[in-house]
Amino acid sequence: MILPESFYTRKDVVKIARELLGKVLVTGFDGVHTAGIIVETEAYAGVSDKASHAHGGRRTGRTEVMYMPGGAAYVYLCYGIHHLFNVVTNLRDTPHAILIRAIEPIEGIAAMMERRGKEKLQPSLTAGPGAMSQAMGISTQHTGVLLRGKEIYIEDRGIKIKPKDIVAATRVGVAYAQDDALRPYRFYIKDNKWVSKGKGL
Repeated sequence: MILPESFYTRKDVVKIARELLGKVLVTGFDGVHTAGIIVETEAYAGVSDKASHAHGGRRTGRTEVMYMPGGAAYVYLCYGIHHLFNVVTNLRDTPHAILIRAIEPIEGIAAMMERRGKEKLQPSLTAGPGAMSQAMGISTQHTGVLLRGKEIYIEDRGIKIKPKDIVAATRVGVAYAQDDALRPYRFYIKDNKWVSKGKGL
């Protein structure tokens, strides 16, 4: 079942980030189908979160999509190289977002390996947000796309992750956010080899 808009428009971005673990991210571009189980996420709590692009109510051409109703893609370029895919959550004008950091590939693996220039299937294929987006064919041109169309969507396939298997940790690369960098807003599936090697604080 494709997740409905109501899944994303709830107010607790941290809870949604936890619940996205085990859901399946699917892309379909130019007849190429790829899918992977979400195994690592990071929550960003908008205006009040110093690590968020929307901290303090900042609105730019890039971040305007974060103010859309939940259920849209926010894709931005990091270091001019990596396309990072985020899921917008909450209601219109509340700029919450969740970064998808890693997936476990399950469908279209050959296409993912070709996109990544890989000859051997290994965790580096989709572990880490830049690698994940590249493998799935997601780029900044997809920012603003609603996650209920044919190009990008997230499904509930009945995969249940037990609470004891969910690890909460600090986010990666947000030391500039001072005390907010210590928020335990990164979630991943314990002992899953597809989780990124990124280290929080």
